[in-house]
Amino acid sequence: MGLETYRKKRDFASTPEPKGRTARKKGHSFVIQKHDATRLHYDFRLEMDGVLKSWAVTKGPSLVPGEKRLAVHVEDHPLDYGGFEGTIPKGEYGGGTVIVWDRGTWSPIGDARRGYAKGHLDFELKGKKLGGRWHLVRMAGKPREKRENWLLIKGDDEAARSESDPDILEQRPESVVTGREIKDVAGEEPGWSSKSGRIRQRKGASNKAAGASQIEERTATRDVPDPSKIKGAKKAALPDFLDPSLATLVSTAPVGERWIHEIKFDGYRLQARIEAGRVRLITRGGLDWTKKFGKTLVSSLVDLPAAMALIDGEIVVESGSGASDFSALQADLSEGRSNRFRFYAFDLMHLDGYDLRALPLIKRKELLEELIGQGTGLIRYSGHFEEEGDLVLRHACRLSLEGIVSKLRDAPYRSGRNKSWVKSKCSERQEFVVGGYVPSTTSRKAIGSLVLGAYDGDVLHHVGRVGTGYTVAVAEDLFKRLERLRVPSNPFGKRLSAEEARQVRYVRPELVAEVEFRSWTADGLLRHASFRGLREDKPAREIVREAPKKTINQPKAPRRAVKLTHPDRLYWPDEGVTKEGLADYYADVWRFIGPHIVGRPLALVRCPNGITGEKFFQKHVWKGLNPNIVLVNDPKDPPEEHSISIRDLDGLIALVQSAVLEIHPWGSTVADWERPDRIIMDLDPGEDVPWEKVIEAAFETRDRLNDAGLAAFLKTSGGKGLHVVAPLKAKAEWPAVKAFTKAIADAMASDTSDRYVSTITKSRRRGKILVDYLRNQRGATAVAPYSTRARPGAAVSMPLAWDELSPGIGPAYFTVENTPTRLAALSADPWEDFQAAAVPLERSKTSRRKAA
Repeated sequence: MGLETYRKKRDFASTPEPKGRTARKKGHSFVIQKHDATRLHYDFRLEMDGVLKSWAVTKGPSLVPGEKRLAVHVEDHPLDYGGFEGTIPKGEYGGGTVIVWDRGTWSPIGDARRGYAKGHLDFELKGKKLGGRWHLVRMAGKPREKRENWLLIKGDDEAARSESDPDILEQRPESVVTGREIKDVAGEEPGWSSKSGRIRQRKGASNKAAGASQIEERTATRDVPDPSKIKGAKKAALPDFLDPSLATLVSTAPVGERWIHEIKFDGYRLQARIEAGRVRLITRGGLDWTKKFGKTLVSSLVDLPAAMALIDGEIVVESGSGASDFSALQADLSEGRSNRFRFYAFDLMHLDGYDLRALPLIKRKELLEELIGQGTGLIRYSGHFEEEGDLVLRHACRLSLEGIVSKLRDAPYRSGRNKSWVKSKCSERQEFVVGGYVPSTTSRKAIGSLVLGAYDGDVLHHVGRVGTGYTVAVAEDLFKRLERLRVPSNPFGKRLSAEEARQVRYVRPELVAEVEFRSWTADGLLRHASFRGLREDKPAREIVREAPKKTINQPKAPRRAVKLTHPDRLYWPDEGVTKEGLADYYADVWRFIGPHIVGRPLALVRCPNGITGEKFFQKHVWKGLNPNIVLVNDPKDPPEEHSISIRDLDGLIALVQSAVLEIHPWGSTVADWERPDRIIMDLDPGEDVPWEKVIEAAFETRDRLNDAGLAAFLKTSGGKGLHVVAPLKAKAEWPAVKAFTKAIADAMASDTSDRYVSTITKSRRRGKILVDYLRNQRGATAVAPYSTRARPGAAVSMPLAWDELSPGIGPAYFTVENTPTRLAALSADPWEDFQAAAVPLERSKTSRRKAA
């Protein structure tokens, strides 16, 4: 076709698309551009004869062999077009949003020109998303049909997928160049990219397009930071590695305008070294870990618009809540998964032949942001906050993040531990040396706990054990590693006591474990420790005890007297939460959960073999009941039939010993079975209901309860929805409370029938929220505040302040692992006034009538 048709259809004074020309050099590039124009489609382009032969694939390519996708043949495009990403103005031909969805090289099978002419082109792709054999087949045209229709079909090979596998279009919606999705580009100014700024055509770029190197292509199409024009940047060779700047631990976050604050990541600290299209990922100790993180992440770094760079950052895996999760990162590395890695860049030491370390931090970050942009792809810029440090830390801790790193905004980049970078943490966390282990009591091929130490000079001091935080696979892998390191003698500087040495097998002190813990005991041992992963990037001899973090007004968890059998039994295998870990959690939250479960009839979910085994919903006693569990008699049951209750922490730990993973109390106490002291409105979303709609429902429920004279409190369910809870003076009986809550649910369903239902019938719930009032009848229960859920993730039902309710906190955001951190950071319990806010239901109904 040539490029005449392409040029006739476009006004290059208005559109940022390249005008281009036919290239002289031959190549075999291909590109697929996701194009949201009148309708979303994928433009499939193969380089032939100096142009891009192009097809519009309406539904996009499929990796299922034999599945035919319509591909409409369109005009040839210039090779320059293969790098185009941005916005075509509305009203122009093809107006809409374009991203580079995939690109790479293609190899014809047989004679490409003959196949193209005959309408049957066989080829192989080597892209970042697509690979293997493909076929383009021209369909027989109909009379007067203007379009030339082809079919794009995947061949049956190792790169193919079955119909049950994830759809590549949904799994990988992002640009392979910038990591942006269509929604990130939509609405931007024409010719503008949020990732790279103004897109300009550089003179002579089209002449080089066919044979340009990757670096030339990047610099030819983008504005990039120019360090030669920056005062303080020094011309210098790109170093192989720089000792990283390390933050000093402080007890409180610094304040003042001199400081900026970044969220502390929970991953591996790495330097990304980029030179001539090659990338190395180097640990803080100088180890080359490039191959550990897969080709996709490395390719994203190659695509940055820089010929040379040295970037300081951290590789993480993010949990469902968006927070970085070191345990998940460890799991992905051990299982060979690479699709969840993200590299957060927070400093830039070298760029395109210039040393930037002498520049103020804030200037280095400006250049880094210009280089990387604010995209949401695999490579991300780590932004910062300029509010007071204590405020930033408080918010980070309420969201159960690890902490913050505060940096002097005008400081140069300094290698080693220094005071221009300081870290303040939400919970105690550091690395320790593994000096031994205790075998599991439930498996002959797994560890039950690790025995830890820290160096003081040449002496390894014992600091205690960590017995939770291991998945089955991790516990078995640690057993294999440590068995190879077994030694007969104690590696610690002092002899362990008889209790400390019980069942311990000593090992050479070579492995380093990262551990989160609540505090130090008076005799220098870890309290409530949880394993987070091995730190293979840090040598054991460098591990010393960090200065303990000072805490204010944090009461010690009460001591538990109930003995646990098989404390290393895994209740949540994927999260590594053991029986002992659950007991530690409840000891931490006892003062919060106690008022909501003590002295009440309880319904329980028991899982003797953890959440993957059989589950029992139990309201009555069972054989072998621990004496700390209280037997109570429902007045409406036979005298010999007993229900369950507890009166103290030992009763709660006895439930843990009995494999109770969910606690569902009645809304009334055993002192007054017939008069409830709370109302619970359970907002249960049906399929396809966005979380934002559940939030709106919670506020509407609150307003209706407030209008009735009741105070409304909020908690996540730990499952799918939210609970709005109102305290009552125990005056009205169950029938009156049920009728009152039914009236609220029915009113919501009547007033907004397209959003709410008040009946449980599943057929009526799709796309709507069930306002479940049936929790408010005799014998009904709801999960207790702070109770765990017997589901994957080890989520808990978490009380929230109303101003905390946001799209960022979902129904299962808070877990056994992060809840104690959140509670330690709270200045006040969001349910602190729950009991004091109680009023009789009769008074609330009177208030409602007066308001009407």
